[in-house]
Amino acid sequence: MTAGKPQAFPASARLKYSREFNLVRKQGRFFKTPHFLVYQRLNGLEHNRLGITASRKVGNAPQRNRVKRLLREVFRRHLKAATPRRDFSIIARRGAPMLRYSDVLQEIRAVLTRE
Repeated sequence: MTAGKPQAFPASARLKYSREFNLVRKQGRFFKTPHFLVYQRLNGLEHNRLGITASRKVGNAPQRNRVKRLLREVFRRHLKAATPRRDFSIIARRGAPMLRYSDVLQEIRAVLTRE
């Protein structure tokens, strides 16, 4: 069995700078789920972008990285092509590392598809 081509998450689909995160948090809409805080804002670009924050309160480095991988995968599979084009800033909360992919998908998808 051969593995398929890995699906990349390009730099253009990420929020990279603190000023971008701050703009989304100050001017965007806010939604709260049991394991995530989600901010979203129209960005005026041709694509959606995602920024993820996971502090040490969430868990150790492998746990935080797992949460970020799950969130990027949900975004890549289900929201990358969504319109209108928005920037998303997601903050992971305690308990997030215990979630399975399906749990993250269910929790995030409902929030991110809101207008």
